[in-house]
Amino acid sequence: MVVNITVTTSVRAVTRKSRGENIMIIDRQQLEQREEQYLAPYAMRSSQSRGRVYPETEHEYRTSYQRDRDRIIHTTAFRRLEYKTQVFVYSEGDHYRNRLTHSIEVAQVGRTLARALGCNEDLIEAICLAHDLGHPPFGHVGEATLNDLMRFHGGYDHQKQTYRIITKLEQRYPDHPGLNLTYEVREGVVKHDTSYDLVDARDYDPEVRGTLECQLSNLADEIAYNTSDMDDGLRSGILKPTEVGKLAIAQQIMTSLGETDVAALGTDDMLRHRFIRRLVGVEVSDTIAATARNIEQNDITSLDELKALPHNVAGYSAQMDELNAELKSYLYANFYRHYRVVRMATKAERVLRELFEAYVEEPLQLPDSVQEKLRHESAGDGGNLHRIVCDYLAGMTDRYAIQEHKRLYDPEERV
Repeated sequence: MVVNITVTTSVRAVTRKSRGENIMIIDRQQLEQREEQYLAPYAMRSSQSRGRVYPETEHEYRTSYQRDRDRIIHTTAFRRLEYKTQVFVYSEGDHYRNRLTHSIEVAQVGRTLARALGCNEDLIEAICLAHDLGHPPFGHVGEATLNDLMRFHGGYDHQKQTYRIITKLEQRYPDHPGLNLTYEVREGVVKHDTSYDLVDARDYDPEVRGTLECQLSNLADEIAYNTSDMDDGLRSGILKPTEVGKLAIAQQIMTSLGETDVAALGTDDMLRHRFIRRLVGVEVSDTIAATARNIEQNDITSLDELKALPHNVAGYSAQMDELNAELKSYLYANFYRHYRVVRMATKAERVLRELFEAYVEEPLQLPDSVQEKLRHESAGDGGNLHRIVCDYLAGMTDRYAIQEHKRLYDPEERV
């Protein structure tokens, strides 16, 4: 027996018996009612969103934040993250993190934090998936290089570029530029606040805190890159297990696993997997417990009260703050500054500089679509040659940038 169900604009929960099973269709209004019932009083509800810049009819069976998440996933910028550097350039190996896998890991950690604390999982997932869209090729060295090249033309910051991507550069709708995301997702992007990010929230109530979902996404990012960089560093052989074993947090993890041979982290893949998995779990559990304590100590009973505080409530315990500071310092000195990583960074800087100089010197080398922007966009934000060249370079993957460099500088390379 086949049951056909026609979905109309007036659909509500539909339950029909078919071979003893229930078939349910749940619409957006019911999802919003579930949020009212199950989310914490300080959580952001999709029905209370401040909305979009360009008004739209609400979707039938997706909340506003679910739509935002889906729009982000379908962007060109999101797909390009697969071939953008986290630490290792793609040619170094198939199993190291890239910007795409990092973003997925951030979203996974973010959802766990949100679920445990009664927050809006869809909102935090959208923020987490969008947070790195503006990263150029070759990771942080790519950003530093573009910022230097643009020092007399407004500079370059990946967080501001992410905002430009979601509000202007992604052209997917005939009626407006950008993705037309909700205020809360855009706020989450501009208030993304970690030790590697600069916040410029001038148009998003900079005097108030972001939603708890926004605050937790910042911690999800830190947890994801600290733990994954440790994993990639050990896998690559750059990080020495005996040195890792001197870290206080590593000692705690090994003890909790009942393991004493820290050197085996470099040879025993299963032990390394267990070590990283436990490290993620410890970081996440501490964040949940510490944030819950902060909410209780500040007597937070509403979203307005949370945002009015002079400080974020999402955070680590004092002990975990200290452990993470040691971990970050170790990774910076022994991983990010390792000669293999520096060599990759130096080559990447050379590629971007020479591409930028070539395009600015002779814009006719740019693709037709980019030249079209030069002809039709007005001067100002995004309208001058240097900014358009910068946008073009920032959108490149590592692989495409390397190929384009060959096409421009290798006489024997086909153009």
